[in-house]
Amino acid sequence: MKSILPLASATTLLAAGPALAHHPLGGEAPQTIFHGVLSGLAHPVIGIDHLAFVVLAGLAAAIAGRGLSGPLAFILATLAGTFIQLGGIELPLAEVVIAGSVVVLGALLVMGRQVSGPVALVGFALAGLFHGWAYGEAVVGSTPMPIVAYLTGFGVIQFLIAAGVARFAGPVLAQPQGVMQARLAAAVCAGVGLAFLVEATEHLILG
Repeated sequence: MKSILPLASATTLLAAGPALAHHPLGGEAPQTIFHGVLSGLAHPVIGIDHLAFVVLAGLAAAIAGRGLSGPLAFILATLAGTFIQLGGIELPLAEVVIAGSVVVLGALLVMGRQVSGPVALVGFALAGLFHGWAYGEAVVGSTPMPIVAYLTGFGVIQFLIAAGVARFAGPVLAQPQGVMQARLAAAVCAGVGLAFLVEATEHLILG
């Protein structure tokens, strides 16, 4: 029987490993189109908190059965969030909000809520602004073309992940144990978010 759990379990195993810096080029801003694409493709994957949210967004889309409007709202907002970062605008408590968004979305899915409709789209967009703002740190100091390549890379990979999860989860949800599998997967991702939330909160308190 197909299960959503392997997707969430892979996220957890990655999170349990050494902390990653979210910068696939060793912290250096990409200066070529190739490096921009490479960094964009890698950032949402090695940033486990970001990955967990994208997986949850795809799962939410599958549960709601209303297409990929939620993930698309999130992805478009991540692009805007990157430009906010590049514009030198500070978003307060960004790491706390990012981790909190993973916990909240995961908790809603665990409780069996359908995350869809106008309010949900606003929520996805707000989360996307903060996630995208964090993505933008990787290209501060880059020239325009690598930035465009970076935006293209992380936009495409996020869509592929969310759409892949939604496509994979659809048949699973049609099975007798499908709803429980989805809730367990959401719980795993929410646990990842909680770990990041605790870390971000401790960092905020301790400075």
